[in-house]
Amino acid sequence: MKGKAFNTELGYIKNENYRENAKKLINLLPDYFFEVAASSTGKYHPSFSLGSGGLLRHTKAAARIAKELYDDESITSIFTQDEKDLMLIAIIMHDGLKHGIKKDKYTKFDHPIIMANYIKDNKDKLDFKDNEIEFLSSVISSHMGPWTTNPYSDVVLPKPQNKYQKFVHMCDYLASRKFLDVKFENNEIQS
Repeated sequence: MKGKAFNTELGYIKNENYRENAKKLINLLPDYFFEVAASSTGKYHPSFSLGSGGLLRHTKAAARIAKELYDDESITSIFTQDEKDLMLIAIIMHDGLKHGIKKDKYTKFDHPIIMANYIKDNKDKLDFKDNEIEFLSSVISSHMGPWTTNPYSDVVLPKPQNKYQKFVHMCDYLASRKFLDVKFENNEIQS
């Protein structure tokens, strides 16, 4: 079961309904998500997120960054617990279709929009309210931050505008910094 790959991160989600929906979303991810590197070229991510399972490790690092920030209420007291849970689900899902619905060789530049739309397209399999689906889609589609264009694509990605979008982008951005060295054993972060 794919959800087992995120047992630790699912434990960070307080709302039981959200946790169950997160499991359903994880099970909708393509198998390749659990196998590919976070960067097809190795250019934009630290060593822990390269090689087989790198995208999974990158995602787990971003989720752990969110959890660590959540634990410091001087930083995240501006969010309700449900907002924190939804942002965490978005972080887990943000790169879920990084190579497309069917695996392409390279990262699809518009993967944030593909993933956001995929959640909307599968809402009948989920027990989220419409505003929760929209929240997830909004923060996922803007997770690339200022990198909204690509010379090989006509797509322009949305920039993060609100505190939720900016938080999700920040966690993803920090997890992609090459100076960070997160230790993993069997795809689990070592404290």
